[in-house]
Amino acid sequence: MDVFNSVKSLNERLSFSREQGNSLGLVPTMGALHNGHLSLVAKAVRENNTVVVSIFVNPTQFNNAQDLAQYPQQLTADIALLKTISEDLLVFTPSVKEMYPEGLGAKPYSFNGLDRRWEGEDRPGHFQGVGTVVEKLFEMVRPNQAYFGEKDFQQLAIIRDLVRQKAFGISIIGCPIVREPYGLAMSSRNERLKPLDRVAAAVIYKTLKIAAQKALAQNLLSEITHEAIKEIHALENTAVFYFEFVNARSLEPIKTLENPENTRIITAVNFKGVRLLDNIGL
Repeated sequence: MDVFNSVKSLNERLSFSREQGNSLGLVPTMGALHNGHLSLVAKAVRENNTVVVSIFVNPTQFNNAQDLAQYPQQLTADIALLKTISEDLLVFTPSVKEMYPEGLGAKPYSFNGLDRRWEGEDRPGHFQGVGTVVEKLFEMVRPNQAYFGEKDFQQLAIIRDLVRQKAFGISIIGCPIVREPYGLAMSSRNERLKPLDRVAAAVIYKTLKIAAQKALAQNLLSEITHEAIKEIHALENTAVFYFEFVNARSLEPIKTLENPENTRIITAVNFKGVRLLDNIGL
């Protein structure tokens, strides 16, 4: 497995693959890898001749300095995990200076309202930072396909919009959420929870499933949402930022269930100081 710290060295390695017409997959990550990330990498390996996994904790998408400082970084362990998928992966681990040679800062973007609510409202500037780093990675690696998890459903929609705006010609592959044994969506932030807290937090997924079932049977979305928030709030040291039925394309909230196939329930919960995201389709 080859590890690259610079764009120049990575592209020297990729030039042969491009000359051969090989398909190139990219899996962008911020490290602290878990089985959710590995599922993305495994899918990319199955579908491409060459796969780049980037590991970079992007400062411009954090609007909270403490959150950035607490984000787990474990490069040696991450590389060991990646080797369990394939020894042929190319791992890109740039420095902040390599990614932001002209100085740290996010570009302004308009994402057609996709960033107006939810994570965009609660975390000002977050998606500007996401857009900036993803655009940089796409320009550096020039993949045919890029793989992202559906846990960050709003981010996935925004990246698809970015690709359309910039006409990158990259296929964005959304991959299903991978869950811990009791149902909690896998996330690098879960490392900050004690084992028993992870079990308790599984009520978030349980509540999503119940809400989806009730919506299909009753279509009383406001009442279902109220009951779901109440159920999650029963957890100790918990606050629900949002729990909403939304249009899966526009991410706008809906009041009645008219098209279940185009509906998503999204939620963000602060559980014992850790922000947990989850969602489910109908």
